Amino acid sequence: MEILKWQKLSSRYLVKEKWATLRVDTCKLQNGTVKDDYYVLEYPDWANAVALTKDNKIIMVRQYRHAADIISLEVPGGVIEPGEDPVHGVKRELQEETGYTFESCELVATLYPNPATSNNRTFTYLLKGGVRTHEQHLDEHEILNVEEYTIDEVKEFLVTNKIDQALHVSALFYGLMKINAF
Repeated sequence: MEILKWQKLSSRYLVKEKWATLRVDTCKLQNGTVKDDYYVLEYPDWANAVALTKDNKIIMVRQYRHAADIISLEVPGGVIEPGEDPVHGVKRELQEETGYTFESCELVATLYPNPATSNNRTFTYLLKGGVRTHEQHLDEHEILNVEEYTIDEVKEFLVTNKIDQALHVSALFYGLMKINAF
């Protein structure tokens, strides 16, 4: 059977904020069923970086994540500003969070964090040849440590489930596969 897109009959916003928007849609499915309360979270797109220094260390950041109430080891990255090219966004985020600049930047994956309930994408980049060129320039709500790990250490973190953020685990797998570290 061919799977068809749902037909959106109506849509209304329940919450419309900078960081998250909640919309409820009424949709008609291909079998004729009408789903009148399908909730969609609208988020901005994100960019994540698997960032390698000149000496082949992977740059990670450690920070508190309030929603999950955890201290999280993550790849650098963040929100792509409206109208911003994702490659510019990831480079900007890296400079702001880590102070590093890179020789190369390559898109390795575009993923949807949860396409059942949200509409945003995460662009994952592999950056190589990083050197520290700036001081951190963090947003007022960001408190994070920049840490460097060998490729083997990061692989061990993945195997032992030490990285909690699913999109960052995906980013590391894509990045490590791209550099033939698996």
